[in-house]
Amino acid sequence: MSQRYSSVAIGLHWVIALLLVGNIFLGWNMEDAEHRAIESLFQLHKSIGITVLFLSLIRLAWRLMNPAPALPSDMDGKEKLASHVVHWLFYVLMIGIPLTGWILVSASKFSVSTVLFGVVSWPHLPFLPELSDNAKNILHGPVEFFHSKGAWLVLILLFLHVAGAVKHELSSESGVLKRMLPGLFGKTTAPQKSKGASIAFGGGLLLFVIIASIPLLSSFGSGASNAGEASSRLSSNWSVDYAASEITFSGTHDGNAFNGRFGEWSADIQFNEDKLDESQAVITVSTGSATTSKKLYTDTLKAAEWFAPSSFSQATVTLSNFQAVEDAYIADAVIRLKDAELKTQWAFTLEPNDNGQTVMNGSTTVDRTKLDLGLKSDPSGNWVSINIDIQAKVVATPVK
Repeated sequence: MSQRYSSVAIGLHWVIALLLVGNIFLGWNMEDAEHRAIESLFQLHKSIGITVLFLSLIRLAWRLMNPAPALPSDMDGKEKLASHVVHWLFYVLMIGIPLTGWILVSASKFSVSTVLFGVVSWPHLPFLPELSDNAKNILHGPVEFFHSKGAWLVLILLFLHVAGAVKHELSSESGVLKRMLPGLFGKTTAPQKSKGASIAFGGGLLLFVIIASIPLLSSFGSGASNAGEASSRLSSNWSVDYAASEITFSGTHDGNAFNGRFGEWSADIQFNEDKLDESQAVITVSTGSATTSKKLYTDTLKAAEWFAPSSFSQATVTLSNFQAVEDAYIADAVIRLKDAELKTQWAFTLEPNDNGQTVMNGSTTVDRTKLDLGLKSDPSGNWVSINIDIQAKVVATPVK
């Protein structure tokens, strides 16, 4: 009788097989989906791919520590060699296809973040995002060839693998198919005692945690508070209640509205209703503190073509030339973000609240392309709206 694989080997075999084949068909059909479906399917495709990659690494480690049961003694020598070649080619593809997919995403000219199953931020491979466009184009060809053609090779090998297993199961030989099935299916001997579970699974999990921690570690400091930094050198005559205040932004992505906010910012305000010509304000915003209701958007905003907080940790808004207009005010605003500068107009109202404070509610609309946002992946606004609304609520008390 044939010796059965261990339950761990059986479980990894079938889970990886289902995920890999399913992800191949998912990848082939993503292009046919509507725009708003492509984003979700693409993220799912990447999530499954990374899952296959790590399960395959675990399976390889397990395989090296736990040799496969010997093939039936009455099996032809050439067929045994073919079986071994097919198995090791599967390992190359199970690891190589997800890895090349990771390379393609990392070296893409489109700054699209990866969030595994909508929960875990996943980093790009090092050095690839910084490559020149020409280098990325050169790299893309062979990597994409392996990634796409490898999927076809998986299906060809799968056909040979299944055909061979069925052939040997129906022949006079001992058979091999039931070796990869639970003990209830067919007569097999028990597997050898397995070893190294803590090494294979623990090592795979540790590697996953280390890589998944990179985005979190790189974000430390990018969202640090700027409160109290007198970047404007103004002698502020207003004390801001930051807990009650907020700066938010909104727009659309593929026709769907999105909203976000900046968690860390400071304001130096010199404002007097009787001396508008002498009034001025400087708001300093931590670009890395931008968050939205969708983790994918939050992560993408940290990319180089968006806020790039690793290189440009702050943006500033300078307000001057204040004017009273009926029951409201307007001011000239200069927004400086990265190396870009945009002039616009800030409209706002002032109202007292029950706590003796003054509440400023203001807004403006900016052209994101003028601030060097999304110029590589979406310069024409096919996905992300060109116009972005900025709103602010500032609760402050006059300094006496």
